[in-house]
Amino acid sequence: MALDLHKLEHLVAVVEEGSFTRAAARLHLSQQALSTSIRALEREVGVDLLDRGGNALTVLPAGEALVADARVLHGVSRSAVLRARRIGRGQHETLRIGHTPAVTGDEITALLRRVHRQHPDLSPQVNQRYPGELTEQLLSGQLDLGLCRAMTPAHGLTRSTVTHQRLRLAVSCRHRLADRDSVEIGELAEESIMVWGHPGRSGYTDLLVDHCRRAGFEPRVHRNPIQGTPPVTAVLDTDHVAFVTAAAGPAANGHVSVLDLQPPLFAPLQALWSRHVTSSSRDAFLDTATD
Repeated sequence: MALDLHKLEHLVAVVEEGSFTRAAARLHLSQQALSTSIRALEREVGVDLLDRGGNALTVLPAGEALVADARVLHGVSRSAVLRARRIGRGQHETLRIGHTPAVTGDEITALLRRVHRQHPDLSPQVNQRYPGELTEQLLSGQLDLGLCRAMTPAHGLTRSTVTHQRLRLAVSCRHRLADRDSVEIGELAEESIMVWGHPGRSGYTDLLVDHCRRAGFEPRVHRNPIQGTPPVTAVLDTDHVAFVTAAAGPAANGHVSVLDLQPPLFAPLQALWSRHVTSSSRDAFLDTATD
């Protein structure tokens, strides 16, 4: 059975907007036409997708499942059209890469240099994206590859580990540890540790918390109020410390010291992509960049 992508788009709009009225305005349809489309989709599928009773619209489990698949299908169809158009016009494939703020520009540059040596014709386009944006744009076909740390792949995406990078500790140059070359992780039990995501809602934050717990203490974490800046800058003018992947030594024009952690700890750098989308450039990048 073939599903009408337009009807799926209508369902997604209703679910995202939470009402037929707002969804109809977004789609430039009459409310009656939208309601008729959703009814027709339910007949095609053979089950109810929405509960229209009561004061609020409720998405039924079947509707939730279909919306999740619809987002994947729309992304795949968009990517398929763009790929066919590019091939038909004889255009070179551009590898569109997004990365979360947890993956630094220096790390991206090092990966691209490694890949460029074997694939000099590869044409990457790199932009930073917050985790939610990264997932959305991978599913919609606006990105070919996402680089992240410990993000759980959404439905329709797959994940692999590209490499593991050593974690170090960033402290302000005025911090009591700033003159040290290294620090034992157990010494951080009394420190306030800067993180970028909420515990329980960020896979990377949870990974860092787990490192502390394995060292025998429950960390005191503080979420960085400034998002998207280089990780080493999170401790500027504060008494907090932060886990980073930068090289040991001075950073941020000498205002930050990066110390080795003992014993050595590592964080994964991972790739996310749509499992249903074909990309020779993405495959070449992953084959070369992965340790």
